[in-house]
Amino acid sequence: MINRSDWFEDLQKNISDLIARSPAADIERNVKGFLGQTFSRLDLITREEFDIQAELLARTRAKVDALEAQVQALEARLAALEKRPSEPAPGAPSGGQGT
Repeated sequence: MINRSDWFEDLQKNISDLIARSPAADIERNVKGFLGQTFSRLDLITREEFDIQAELLARTRAKVDALEAQVQALEARLAALEKRPSEPAPGAPSGGQGT
């Protein structure tokens, strides 16, 4: 007597063999080949390459944000320096008091 697992394995093997000999297997191989050729002609990248580029972009974005903040701080300092009243140089005559 055949036990259930042996019977199931035989059934699965028979179905796999049947599918492998059927036109469905040929269609599957043809479709895979066609898609492989189509994708190879397209300018596609792998998921791994995409993830690497996304990480690089995130790091670059963070650096740009930091540099923007630094530039804004420097511009604020420059504006503050430009608003200060100019002090006369030491030894220079002060204007407005006549001789």
